[in-house]
Amino acid sequence: MARAPKYSKERGPMGTWIFRIVKTGVIAALLGVMVLGIFVAIARSEIDSFEDLKASPNGQMIRIRAADGTVIQSLGPSFGRWLTIDQLPSEMKDAMVSVEDRRYYLHPGVDPIGITRSVYVRTVDGRWTQGGSTITQQLARNIYLNNNKEFGRKIREIILALAMETKFSKDQILELYLNKVYFGGGAYGVDAASRRFFDHGAEDISLAEAAIIAGLVKAPSRYAPTADAKAALDRAKVVVEVMQDAGMITAAQAANVDLAGVRLAAEAPQDSVRYFTDWILPQLDGLIEETEKPIDVWTTLDLNMQRAASSAIAANVPSGAQGALVSIDRDGAVKAMVGGTDYISSNYNRAVTAVRQPGSAWKLFVYLAALEAGYRPEDMVEDKPVEIDGWQPKNSNGNYAGEISLRTAFAYSKNTVAAQIGQDVGTDSIANMARRFGISTPVNTQPSMVLGTSDARVIDMTQAFAAVAAGGRTVTPYGITKVTTIDGELLYAAKPSSAVQLVDDWVAGAMTDLLQSAVATGTGRAANIGRPVAGKTGTTSSNKDGWFLGFSSGLTTGVWMGRDDARRIGGLEGGRAPAQAWAAYMRVAVAGRPVEKFATEVTFPEALEGEDTLLGADEMLLFDENGMPIEGAPLTQGPDLDPADEPGPEPLDDAFIDRALNGRRD
Repeated sequence: MARAPKYSKERGPMGTWIFRIVKTGVIAALLGVMVLGIFVAIARSEIDSFEDLKASPNGQMIRIRAADGTVIQSLGPSFGRWLTIDQLPSEMKDAMVSVEDRRYYLHPGVDPIGITRSVYVRTVDGRWTQGGSTITQQLARNIYLNNNKEFGRKIREIILALAMETKFSKDQILELYLNKVYFGGGAYGVDAASRRFFDHGAEDISLAEAAIIAGLVKAPSRYAPTADAKAALDRAKVVVEVMQDAGMITAAQAANVDLAGVRLAAEAPQDSVRYFTDWILPQLDGLIEETEKPIDVWTTLDLNMQRAASSAIAANVPSGAQGALVSIDRDGAVKAMVGGTDYISSNYNRAVTAVRQPGSAWKLFVYLAALEAGYRPEDMVEDKPVEIDGWQPKNSNGNYAGEISLRTAFAYSKNTVAAQIGQDVGTDSIANMARRFGISTPVNTQPSMVLGTSDARVIDMTQAFAAVAAGGRTVTPYGITKVTTIDGELLYAAKPSSAVQLVDDWVAGAMTDLLQSAVATGTGRAANIGRPVAGKTGTTSSNKDGWFLGFSSGLTTGVWMGRDDARRIGGLEGGRAPAQAWAAYMRVAVAGRPVEKFATEVTFPEALEGEDTLLGADEMLLFDENGMPIEGAPLTQGPDLDPADEPGPEPLDDAFIDRALNGRRD
């Protein structure tokens, strides 16, 4: 006989089932807590110490500054100075806690209220629109995890956050967070963000600036001032309202926050200054040993001159050609550098890397050797047909002027006279003079070398002309004045280089005499800028390269134009576009400098009849400076150009590709 089931007098069948469910739930919860505790304990043992997290490698930040202190380029992940919790401004701490984790000081690393709100919004909207992550969870994610929205990752994040809360104090967690979180624009940590967006350290941050920075964490790429200044300010208004609502600031303080008055740091230019920064950055390895601390590199670059240089090249370079410019102050400081018409489309630095034939600009060394050998500007020479070992140099216009002074021969760039000088003083002496004045590329000693058939770099040629301007003493180009840590610790300071006398000062003075004549009455007349100028043009075979180099008021500038594939460019004579670009730049560059007369007293030669073709007055040039016939009209564009010579996309020859890839091919 079956027994009837016994029921408790205190509860019926339903009560028993409820009791069992509750009991099971409690046991499961206890087991869950135990398992969670085990995972948290394991995670706690694997978390780095506070000091290790502070010292974790961040990557070195390098900021390059112009002469006036303006940041012109930032490299590497931007990590500023580490600020302790006591050094962090209260405005910054309050703003961040208000907008990111209002109950930060109340929860154990995970905020149940925040999670509940996030789940509720997800249920209503059908998608995740609000996050429930605490500051501790964000820190755990930033250090150990990623941003993938996966359930498993979220569980690991919670475990790590709970473990961190058992290992570190609230102040330690907040210190780590504010020094490591990403704020956009490449800046990690509030100090880096403050320097990136406001150009000063976080210890001097204002309430308005703190609101801007605190607003960036939600979406750094969208709200960063460098990406969208208006969006950053609009987001900061929300932060101020949240701070007031959280009781961190009063209504009066909120009303007095002047977001519109915040001065944002100027955005670093991304075009021609990059040629300059590409040039100086490799030099750091030989100047400093610091590879971890954030550093500031202070340079010689003058932004006003740089803008003028970029404009001058862009406005005067012939269609289809490239241009380069280097400008050196009397002490060697590089004030401007342009390595091409557009850095974005071509970062190949033609100012310091490309080697091109300088044409008659090379006659600087020919005449320096002649002067050192005893020639004088007033000496008479004969412009006549010359043949040397089968080589017959010709003048640009095909004419011969007969007996003229050395000064006149130089002013009108007479090739036959240069050839005779080379034969007299010896091409070895001229090559030695070129190397003495800083030409670092190989120099040939063939008879035609007097017309500039040896390759040279723009910066080397400019350095040579600067040495003449300095009275025959060496001038060493440099671009870095000092290197400091962002705390101001001096790591390197440039010292004046010891000048070496390359030629007697009277030789340099006589050379300056000749260079003045070339600008006053000769091939360089387009370089007149209304004050004393000394300079020289250069044009190579069939107008493949055009140069003008010269100095005035203590500033020496070299300009080159041509195509990377060395094809002919009509109208590229040094006395045209390069001289015009030089003048356009120098008018701006020396505008604030006193007019300086040269020490030499010059009697300028009279204009030679029929020499205007050197300046492009006629329709057709007969010969280039190497005595080679020039085909077609000298115009950049026109009906007389062969279709093959019309400017267009620049084909890259094998030599150029090898240079650009440093000899590496796929």
